Amino acid sequence: MEAQLKGPVTGPAVWTGPSIRSVPAWKHQLTSGEITELRAAVASARASGLPLYEMTREHFALPTLAPVIARWVADLMGGRGFVLVRGLPVFDMTPDEIEVAYWALGRHMGEPAPQTRGGDLLGHVRDTGELAANPKVRLYKTTKRQDFHADGADVVGLLCLRKARSGGISQIVSSASLYNEVIRRRPDLLDTLYEPLWWDRGGEYLPGESPTMVLPICSVKNGALRVFYIGWYIRDGQQYPEVPRLTPQQVDMLEIIEATANDPAFYLDMDFEPGDIQFLNNSRVLHCRTEYEDFDEPDRKRHLLRLWLNIPAGRPPA
Repeated sequence: MEAQLKGPVTGPAVWTGPSIRSVPAWKHQLTSGEITELRAAVASARASGLPLYEMTREHFALPTLAPVIARWVADLMGGRGFVLVRGLPVFDMTPDEIEVAYWALGRHMGEPAPQTRGGDLLGHVRDTGELAANPKVRLYKTTKRQDFHADGADVVGLLCLRKARSGGISQIVSSASLYNEVIRRRPDLLDTLYEPLWWDRGGEYLPGESPTMVLPICSVKNGALRVFYIGWYIRDGQQYPEVPRLTPQQVDMLEIIEATANDPAFYLDMDFEPGDIQFLNNSRVLHCRTEYEDFDEPDRKRHLLRLWLNIPAGRPPA
């Protein structure tokens, strides 16, 4: 990693929700031709008999859609940092077909990354009935609100299969805009943003491993700002006596980041419909989910499929 930046960030990664809400460039509606091509690629890959996790980019021929996916990757990694893809016909596909289609899109974007210590590559985001108050239960398994955070891969994808009865709205915010606001309000916190912090690992570690990890919130790679933030993991790290106590400056920094992220002047609401896929660059965008009320019937409950993707450097165009 390189030395820290000395001033505010500029470029397409700096945006606010109100300024970008009506901009159509971050949405892509799948065309009938693209869907037909994807269906054919899914049928071919399934006919191979390979398990899902063994299907690679080469198993999905997408001559029309692949250049479109390459533009999504360019927007994610070098642009605003998020894309909303609409129109996957999830109500007209079997669960297996949906998973393979989603996997096909992901494989054309990058390399799937494990989401749990068990190595799960395709995650199910839904309420499992576990208590959010249990510190070892990850909040995506509950109906409770998740505050703004990033996930542990270059890109996170969320495919909506079913919506909640109410709530469960996705909200996203530009990490660069947050960074700029922190140093605008408190220039003295610039160095603090780059200081190492001790994070709780939320139970995602193997026997013999440390329950904490040491990371800064901000770093710089190839001249670009990278932000990684999960506020409750930082605060939960304070439960361990060997972890240094947060300084007053670090406490102020966390409070300013979260207050700014939760300001409607900064975040963008994104209400998923079934068949919508949200792709986010975790170093450029933080995301949040509002609390939700679910349906009683199991087959109507809110359900999203999650992919974590790492994007190889110099990924060749499709």
